[in-house]
Amino acid sequence: MGSVLAASSPNPPPPPASAGAVPGGPGLTMPPGFTMPPVSPVLPAGGSASGQQGESEPPLPNPGAFEECHRKCKEVFPMQMEGVRLIVNKGLSNHFQVNHTLMLSTLGESSYRFGATYVGAKQMGPAESFPVMVGDMDNSGSLNAQVIHQVSEKLRSKLAFQTQQQKFMNWQGDFEFRGEDFTAAVTMGNPDVLVGSGIIVSHYLQSITPSLALGGELVYHRRPGEEGAVMSLAGRYTGSNFIATLTLGGAGAHASYYHKANDQLQVGVEFEASTRMQETSVSFGYQLDVPKANLLFKGSVDSNWVVGATLEKKLIPLPLSLVLGAFLNHRKNKFQCGFGVTIG
Repeated sequence: MGSVLAASSPNPPPPPASAGAVPGGPGLTMPPGFTMPPVSPVLPAGGSASGQQGESEPPLPNPGAFEECHRKCKEVFPMQMEGVRLIVNKGLSNHFQVNHTLMLSTLGESSYRFGATYVGAKQMGPAESFPVMVGDMDNSGSLNAQVIHQVSEKLRSKLAFQTQQQKFMNWQGDFEFRGEDFTAAVTMGNPDVLVGSGIIVSHYLQSITPSLALGGELVYHRRPGEEGAVMSLAGRYTGSNFIATLTLGGAGAHASYYHKANDQLQVGVEFEASTRMQETSVSFGYQLDVPKANLLFKGSVDSNWVVGATLEKKLIPLPLSLVLGAFLNHRKNKFQCGFGVTIG
């Protein structure tokens, strides 16, 4: 919730190694009514009591972005695909890459997209460089573009544009500030001062403990003759091998549970309830990784009796990947399948 455009930013940096681990060990418990006599600390020569208080607790980790609370669970589910898809990636330099995407569909219109990605030389981490400029255009003239830049060590900005058939449709500006143990973000979508319309989304996520993070989201929209706001609260608990997340608000409820059984198997469960559509759904998904065979399999089933699966095979040492996907809707008696090839 809260995203104005369906545009994603680069993956955030992985959390610190202390995330999900509770500091300290099991303590000594005494029977009721029994107390230990006070023991005077033994100080070294020239020492002081203040230096024997013990090490200070480690700082709380940064919880990440609010909109990525359910991301880990969603990555387990297969993406629906239909028709034939061919993707060719070509790296022109260490900073510039282009790609060609050809889509052939039996249900919708076939299309061709040309995309380009530029990564700057400002190194902010082992796998992060800024600025990042990503864009693609299809054969009808529709354009999607993003510019992401790390303004400072804690402040990141993103600007996104979208046009449809050579007509300007949407634009969005994001500003995200990451503190030591919190993340605050503001998103503005299609602001028009003259007409008095636009959308403003604010996020805040705070680490309460190394495992628990709480936050909220406020969506405010305004246009001539209409004005309103929707608020949501979220909580996320991160264990040693699982992540449980709950979001509650005026628009409905969204709960997810991600569990990593081992290095090969991951599962996820999602529950969604919409107050506007008066609908609820439950989905179960799993991901099976077979690194020795270079296979990645994803499957899902939901309460609407939609069953889907995708299979990805990397043909090493060739820079080639094959993807097969199939989805079956038992209630509507509809079936669709897809085949994809990625080169580069």
